[in-house]
Amino acid sequence: MQKFAKYTFAFLAALFVTCVPAFAAEGDAEVAKASGLGLGYLGATIGAGLAIIGAGLGIGRLAGSALEGMARQPEAAGPIRATMILAAALIEGATFFALVITIIVAVK
Repeated sequence: MQKFAKYTFAFLAALFVTCVPAFAAEGDAEVAKASGLGLGYLGATIGAGLAIIGAGLGIGRLAGSALEGMARQPEAAGPIRATMILAAALIEGATFFALVITIIVAVK
């Protein structure tokens, strides 16, 4: 996990360093919008990516813990499975909500 965090930090640092000229650029907002330099799209993309990564990690951890619990107590597999499915649905719902918000912000 540390290796993933290092690469993620390096990628985000490189992304922000390369975005500095876009922040420093002077000019009309219509020109920037027409040339595709809309920072709203960049923010929405990063937000959507973080939401998907967080949901994937959360559901993966949830499934791993549920499988471990089922292996330790096979007679409790039914309630554990039901709780796991409910929690996964809630995580996915929150993820879809985050994606909708990022899309609305990007379009606005």
